[in-house]
Amino acid sequence: MSKIYLSLGTNLGDKKGNLEHAVILLSEKVSVVKVSSFYETEPVGYKDQPWFMNIVVEGTTDLPPEDLLVFTQSIEHEMKRVKTIINGPRIIDVDILLYENVKINTETLTIPHPRMKERAFVMYPLFEIAPDLLIDGKSLKSMMENFKGEEISRLDV
Repeated sequence: MSKIYLSLGTNLGDKKGNLEHAVILLSEKVSVVKVSSFYETEPVGYKDQPWFMNIVVEGTTDLPPEDLLVFTQSIEHEMKRVKTIINGPRIIDVDILLYENVKINTETLTIPHPRMKERAFVMYPLFEIAPDLLIDGKSLKSMMENFKGEEISRLDV
C-alpha cells in the first residue's frame, strides 16, 4: 500500500455534499486515513466565479500512480464535471498531490503536484493533517512559516 495525498475542491452546487460524495467514491479504491477540515478559498486564476470549498485527504492505495489518476478522473466524470475554462467553476476537482516519495513528470501526470506549494487551498489543509510531512526534503512546517497565497478560511461545517 502506498501513502497518498489528494486535494479535492468544488465551487458549484452543494459544495460540502460534493466533497463528501467524492470521498465516498474515493474509498472504493483508496483507504481514507485522514480528511482535513473544510476550507473556503478565493478562486485562483479566473476570478469571476464562486469561492471554492476544499479539503485534503490522506490515504493509502494499491493503485499505481497512473491508475490512480484514471480513477480520480473517473470520479470527476461520474460526478458530471464539465471542463469549460481553465481554472473555471467545477462540481469537483480531484488532484494527486503526493504519492509516497515518487516523482513523475509525464504528459498526463506530474507528482508532486507542480503548483501545490503555491496554493493555500492545498497547503493549509495538508498542514492540518500532516504537519510533519517532508516534501522534496523540506518540512511542510517550514514552508508554512512565510506562506503567502490566496485568501482562505477554515469552516465550521
